[in-house]
Amino acid sequence: MVEIDKSKPVMVTGATGYVAGWIVKKLLDEGLTVHAAVRNPNNEEKIKYLKLLAASSKGQIKFFKADLLEKSSYDDAVKNCELVFHTASPFSNRVKDPQKELIDPALEGTRNVLDSVNKSETVKRVVLTSSVAAIMGDTKDLLDIPNRIATEENWNISSSLTHQPYSYSKTLAEKEAWNINEKQNKWDLVVINPTLVLGPGISPAITSESYKLMQQLGDGSMKMGVPDFQIGVVDVRDVAEAHYKAGFTPEAKGRHIVNAESKTFLQIADLVRKNYGDKVILQTKTLPKWVVWLAAPTAGLKRKFVTKNVGYPWTVDNRKSIEKLGIEYRPLEVTVNDFFEQMIDNGAFEKA
Repeated sequence: MVEIDKSKPVMVTGATGYVAGWIVKKLLDEGLTVHAAVRNPNNEEKIKYLKLLAASSKGQIKFFKADLLEKSSYDDAVKNCELVFHTASPFSNRVKDPQKELIDPALEGTRNVLDSVNKSETVKRVVLTSSVAAIMGDTKDLLDIPNRIATEENWNISSSLTHQPYSYSKTLAEKEAWNINEKQNKWDLVVINPTLVLGPGISPAITSESYKLMQQLGDGSMKMGVPDFQIGVVDVRDVAEAHYKAGFTPEAKGRHIVNAESKTFLQIADLVRKNYGDKVILQTKTLPKWVVWLAAPTAGLKRKFVTKNVGYPWTVDNRKSIEKLGIEYRPLEVTVNDFFEQMIDNGAFEKA
């Protein structure tokens, strides 16, 4: 049981990020003081919207310069904090050097943040943004899991540096966080494992991978059809709420799968079509797996990924997040429509 004093500041790493922005907003709306750790606090363009959020809230925000790959760079930001949200981690499925671009920042970043936490005399809890990718690698892995439903007990055992390196980086980073946590007794660790995060961003310039994926879904890039690929989806606002509850629920512990629904790309397209079918180019059919396999290299996919992920049902158990954190998930239709409304307003489909 950990009671967090809300009069003390709360540190958020990667504070300008997609999920982190909503966490910061929630904290500010609750009247807390946020220590926002960012790479360049002098970049007014990137932090201006967070300042505006603070100005219209009951809370306060202070910016601190910190870099995932710099030792001790989080020392100042963590001062006097009882609660830390570590959200910063690289997310990209298209990298040239996965070790340098994904693994090193994820691992070293976790070590550096938690090293600063260990040096602190005040931190009681760390909430880590992990991913369902640390729970399950390939969808085919479900065939070896009881009832073919992934739970918090499962770990990704199929990803590697050469196969799904992003998922591998999230797995290594979370395991490292647990290893560091187990070697001390000053602070506890609570982990959030979201599925694909969708929904409107707080930042006017959204750069998330999910934004790029949904852009492809609606700009005609997939007009020939979409793979029979099922994914879990969750609203970014619900992910932020899960982080907040994980931080301030005294009895919270362990990992939490955060997922609203599991859908195929075609089902997501159907949800968008209801309101925005005249403004985007959406798919109406599913491509045969053999076609996807043949075309994979031209779409930036590896054929091994297609073999192990296309055509399989995708199921996870989200009951812990509902029962222990009290999360009430938004309907996916609301999430998708809010997201596409923002994307259309931002001109994401002007070429469509």
